[in-house]
Parts: sequence; C-alpha cells; structure tokens
Amino acid sequence: MLRRKYRRTGKCNSCGRCCQEIYVKHAGGVIQDEQEYNRLKKLHPFYTYLKIKYKGDDGLVFECTRLDKETGKCTDYKNRALLCKLYPQEEIFMLGGVISEDCGYKFIPLESFEEVLNRARKK
Repeated sequence: MLRRKYRRTGKCNSCGRCCQEIYVKHAGGVIQDEQEYNRLKKLHPFYTYLKIKYKGDDGLVFECTRLDKETGKCTDYKNRALLCKLYPQEEIFMLGGVISEDCGYKFIPLESFEEVLNRARKK
C-alpha cells in the first residue's frame, strides 16, 4: 500500500508557482493556525522564509518570501529547504494536490489504469 505509484519526470522550468501557494506539513499534519506557525518559526529558520497567504480548507497556505517573482527562481537556492529540494513529492499528488500545467515536472503512473483494474477484478 505504501509503495510508489508514480514516477516523477521532468525538471524545473522556473515558473515559480510552487512557491506561491504552499501547504506545509509538520508533525504529521498541515499547519492549521498562526499560533502554531509562530511557534515553528522559533524552532527552524525555514519557517521564517514563509508568509501566510490565507487560510485554506486544509490549513494555512503560505508563499515563500525568497521567490524572485520576475525570474521564478529562488534568491537563496543553495540554502533552500529540504521541502524545496524534494518538490514535487508523490505524497502531494496522492493527497489530491495538483501541479500547474506549465510546471516542468509530471507524474506518470507506474501501472496503467487497466492493469490496476484487472488486478482488482482478480481479487
């Protein structure tokens, strides 16, 4: 059940959209309120790079203050957070998140729909 279901392909094309609306998970869940966010800012410098954009259905939505909106690039790329280095992660995709159409990354199913359906029918 926990095995990978998708293969990530492509590369960053510096659109910057992934840095403009970010849900951040901490301790198993998405950051829910400003009080929790302020506590986390004291624990790790990464959180100080974020600015609350709005409260979404699943928690706070952030934007990164280190994004150069004109170039779509990080202004501190060498010191970017692990979250940024690993983007996009399959988990985001599996939870219903989407990657913008102009993103250079894509997720490709490791199995086709037909293969999954046939396996389910055999059970």
